[in-house]
Amino acid sequence: MSSTAQPEPATSKLEPKKTDVGSVFVSNYPPYSAWNEEDLEAAREALESPPRSGADLGLYMHIPFCRRRCKFCYFRVYTDKNARDIEGYLDNLVGEIKTYSETPAVRGRPLKFIYFGGGTPSYISAKHLRATVERIKQHLPWDSAQEVAFECEPGTLTQSKVEAIKDIGVTRVSLGVEHFNDDILKENGRAHQSEEIYRCWPWIQDNDFAQVNIDLISGMVGESWETWKEAVQKAIDLSPDSVTIYQMELPFNTTYSSHILKGQEIEVADWETKRAWHQYAIEQLTSNGYRISSAYTLLKEDQKASFVYRDAVWQGADMMGTGVSAFGHMSGVHIQNTASWDDYQSALGQGNLPWKRAFKTTADQRLIREMILQLKLGRLKTDYFHDKFDVDIVERFRPAFEMLREAGMLDFTPQVIQLTPKGLLRVDQLLPQFYEDQYQGARYT
Repeated sequence: MSSTAQPEPATSKLEPKKTDVGSVFVSNYPPYSAWNEEDLEAAREALESPPRSGADLGLYMHIPFCRRRCKFCYFRVYTDKNARDIEGYLDNLVGEIKTYSETPAVRGRPLKFIYFGGGTPSYISAKHLRATVERIKQHLPWDSAQEVAFECEPGTLTQSKVEAIKDIGVTRVSLGVEHFNDDILKENGRAHQSEEIYRCWPWIQDNDFAQVNIDLISGMVGESWETWKEAVQKAIDLSPDSVTIYQMELPFNTTYSSHILKGQEIEVADWETKRAWHQYAIEQLTSNGYRISSAYTLLKEDQKASFVYRDAVWQGADMMGTGVSAFGHMSGVHIQNTASWDDYQSALGQGNLPWKRAFKTTADQRLIREMILQLKLGRLKTDYFHDKFDVDIVERFRPAFEMLREAGMLDFTPQVIQLTPKGLLRVDQLLPQFYEDQYQGARYT
């Protein structure tokens, strides 16, 4: 019998055990680690050229301020900025959007969606919010947009701020609940406590937003079956229009990851446990009038609204990514802004867009990007990709589809690819099976 080590079966990567440090959630393709400064010229050319025929356009605004940095957070956020800093940042954000609005790729195009992300968009004052939006709309009107989405942290909300959020045209509020247990919230570095969730909830309901979402995270440090079941029930009791559930991961630039890499023991639930908790939440929600919208989001059965931002981005829409460290996409070119506060302010002060890196995609990479992101919906119709890319994805990716079918993750016919419940819970860990050879095993971020 040979003592030579055998290669790890491909299917073993689909069933990771321990929650290791590293990104799991897939939000783009090719991986961010492949983006570079050389492709910035292609980004400039894309912006100075007419838009692609039929392409939708959206606006993402990164609001990077928070009361406290969560220990699992990997976004660019600041907890030490004063009112003058915030006002200056918002001035620059308006200036960045104005610059975009004057380019051939954007000028005169209607916005399909607007997304306030963070950080904590609800951190800024109602006064600053109203004034900033009024100035932005002078350059990019959005009254005809299908969706204006806005992320909120419960403890930053007041009744007047919720009213301001409604008045600026927000249609989809997403409340970052994450959990209802105060000990777990505190351990994981969340700024709010459960009483703040219940304090702001009537204000949100009174303003009659078209859609209200709450976020939960399965596997926060300190979680148990008992606390998770309580959290799921409390989410059901609130009866939001949609519930989004993420599984805790440990990207490299989080507080928890830093402690782990230095040898500190952090008890993060393993993947099997997190998936079991996630599955329990899905079962409870679907038993209480919700239906699965994607691997993460469940909608009320009678809720007709969709998640326009998600669907447009996953179908290759152009998007202006504005604000420090923000990501965007224009005519097949990915773009990221600088992650430096000073460099962001300096670039805009000189009348330049604050870009740091970019990636000019090929047609095949755009196909892969849309396919893997849309797999998160749990179901693909192959004719979409045939009509848009003139590619039969079943034949193009047959070895990967057959391997995943053998592993019980999905099934497929020439017309439809359908993830199984098992595959839906692991979808982000399945997606690298479709990466090009040069990105297999590459660091994602």
